[in-house]
Amino acid sequence: MTDETIDSQVLLLQAVAAGDKRAFEAVYRRYSPWLFAIALRMVRRRGWAEEVLHDSFLIVLQRAASYDPALSAPQTWLTHIVRNRAIDYLRLQDNRALELEEEETVMVETESGAEREAFSSESLRLTNCLAQLSPEQRQSVTLAYYQGLSHGEIALHLQQPAGTVKSWIRRALMQLKACVGL
Repeated sequence: MTDETIDSQVLLLQAVAAGDKRAFEAVYRRYSPWLFAIALRMVRRRGWAEEVLHDSFLIVLQRAASYDPALSAPQTWLTHIVRNRAIDYLRLQDNRALELEEEETVMVETESGAEREAFSSESLRLTNCLAQLSPEQRQSVTLAYYQGLSHGEIALHLQQPAGTVKSWIRRALMQLKACVGL
């Protein structure tokens, strides 16, 4: 994303923090397809993903004033809210019995061709970067960030010590950060 795009997104979140309903609607329209796909990937049920998305946007509305652009881009901040809410929801539902197999990619319509193209290029870059990781790192990151499992749950699933799993994830995130250019 360009700095200009990020600046406009920051301004939108600042307007939401000031109580601007139109800004909140714009944030919802821009990010809800992306965030819904993340929630759906994690909770694997459409109804649950809708609840996670709804709860997440309530959190955005309540906490928009706490957003700090120096710490993360708006999309990253929103993604973390959805991811954390999905993890909370799964724990609440005691949903650990779901299969841990990789699932089909969820295709989400975006509003414009430019957004679809930006999403595709970012997705392709991340996919290429993930392919460069070792199988253990890739599986650990996938379980943590796409399935919402804790380090302890990943360790049990992979039958590895928790410290080893934490190291795999930490090193993988450093490699991914360097690969995508952050």
